[in-house]
Amino acid sequence: MVTDDAAKCFGELGHLNRLEAYRLLVKAGPGGLTVGEIQQHLGVPKSTFSHHLDRLAQVGLITQQREGRSIRCFADCDLMSELVSYLADECCTGVTVAAEPESVI
Repeated sequence: MVTDDAAKCFGELGHLNRLEAYRLLVKAGPGGLTVGEIQQHLGVPKSTFSHHLDRLAQVGLITQQREGRSIRCFADCDLMSELVSYLADECCTGVTVAAEPESVI
């Protein structure tokens, strides 16, 4: 995963409603949830919530599928795993710090 893609995903998850919705969809698993079910669980108004789901879909964190009059949302768990790996890949590998030049007085 490239840093720009990770930053976009983390940026969208930086909003409380989007983070809670994404975590709920991860918890729901492969069956996903309809927009109405997500709203019911989170208690968020419909007027602004679709915007939040659209933002998650734009960066690929969720996919949406129309089912009659409803829209079912699914978390992309593969992308979630990539994000976690992006953060953990170099955990505790050390950082080389360049020596500071000596100052002349």
